[in-house]
Amino acid sequence: MSFPFVQLGTSALHVTPICLGTMTFGEQVNETTAHSILDRSLERGVNFLDTAEMYSVPAKAQTCGATETILGNWLAKRPGARDKLVLATKVAGPTRGMPWIREGTGMTSQDIVNSCHASLRRLQTDVIDLYQIHWPERHVPAFGTAYYDPSKETSTTPIHEQLETLAGLVKAGKVRAIGVSNETPYGVHEFVRLAEQHGLPRVASTQNPYCLINRTFENGLDETCHRLNVSLLAYSPLGFGLLTGKYDASGTEGPQAPQGARISTYETVRKQRWGRAEALAAARRYNALAREHGLTPAQMALAFCYTKWQVASTIIGVTSVAQLDTDLDAWGTTLSPEVLAAIDAIRWELRDPAL
Repeated sequence: MSFPFVQLGTSALHVTPICLGTMTFGEQVNETTAHSILDRSLERGVNFLDTAEMYSVPAKAQTCGATETILGNWLAKRPGARDKLVLATKVAGPTRGMPWIREGTGMTSQDIVNSCHASLRRLQTDVIDLYQIHWPERHVPAFGTAYYDPSKETSTTPIHEQLETLAGLVKAGKVRAIGVSNETPYGVHEFVRLAEQHGLPRVASTQNPYCLINRTFENGLDETCHRLNVSLLAYSPLGFGLLTGKYDASGTEGPQAPQGARISTYETVRKQRWGRAEALAAARRYNALAREHGLTPAQMALAFCYTKWQVASTIIGVTSVAQLDTDLDAWGTTLSPEVLAAIDAIRWELRDPAL
């Protein structure tokens, strides 16, 4: 199987339409297994890897930076692999209850520089291909929060200043292109406007949730990205596992099983958007639709992302080589007009329960 390549925004980066997300490495996935997954991903033609300074997930002081370290160790043992890859990582925004990431609650220019240098050391590389702001420095609705509340605004580092700092990293050869994540239409517009006004690097991409149970990207941000030529990197295409069908037999109060899965294992995850009873109920509807049409739930959910015009690259997260192969094998699956219409009908009824 060979994948086409997709240009990210107006940058010089060309990536496969499937990206290997790595946030499980260092928590659910040990280093040996992680290296096997990375080997297989490269063997099968995926050239795009995504990580973050705060990984692995769930975020803990003990494992902060562990994923980047595992990736760096893999790269060090694979001469020549780095040149074949587009390597993306992220600087954490305001700490959101994670004081181990940095002192203070904001994200200053010096924080961005310090985080970039630390990521370069852990990744054992000279340059980060795509350096992303993990979540806005501004207070915005994200990670399950539905509404913007101006009374909670604590922003201290303007977007212009963030861009100037990122421009310095690009000029120094530490970063090739920049991106954002968990952004809003306003945020993407402002990053692009200021970049064009001041001759600063333009964001190539935004990494936002996008899946059958969370299509909020289509509520205006899709038009923003299309008109401004900013690429979507879709994360959680399987809805944190809900869209694989493995939780369909669990209780009505939310997903409880199987043992070892993230939602059933970690209290913090259960309390987030993916752990809502409404999200599970919607996932069951989509999973049943897939089976009615001779597809596995994962096949349909992945094909939905793989074939949508809004998506440049879909970020898949796996815990085994077998899971990786299953997700990659779904490439090329097409959904009939009947299935797509049924998907839209469910969304019209249930909206986006995992927003």
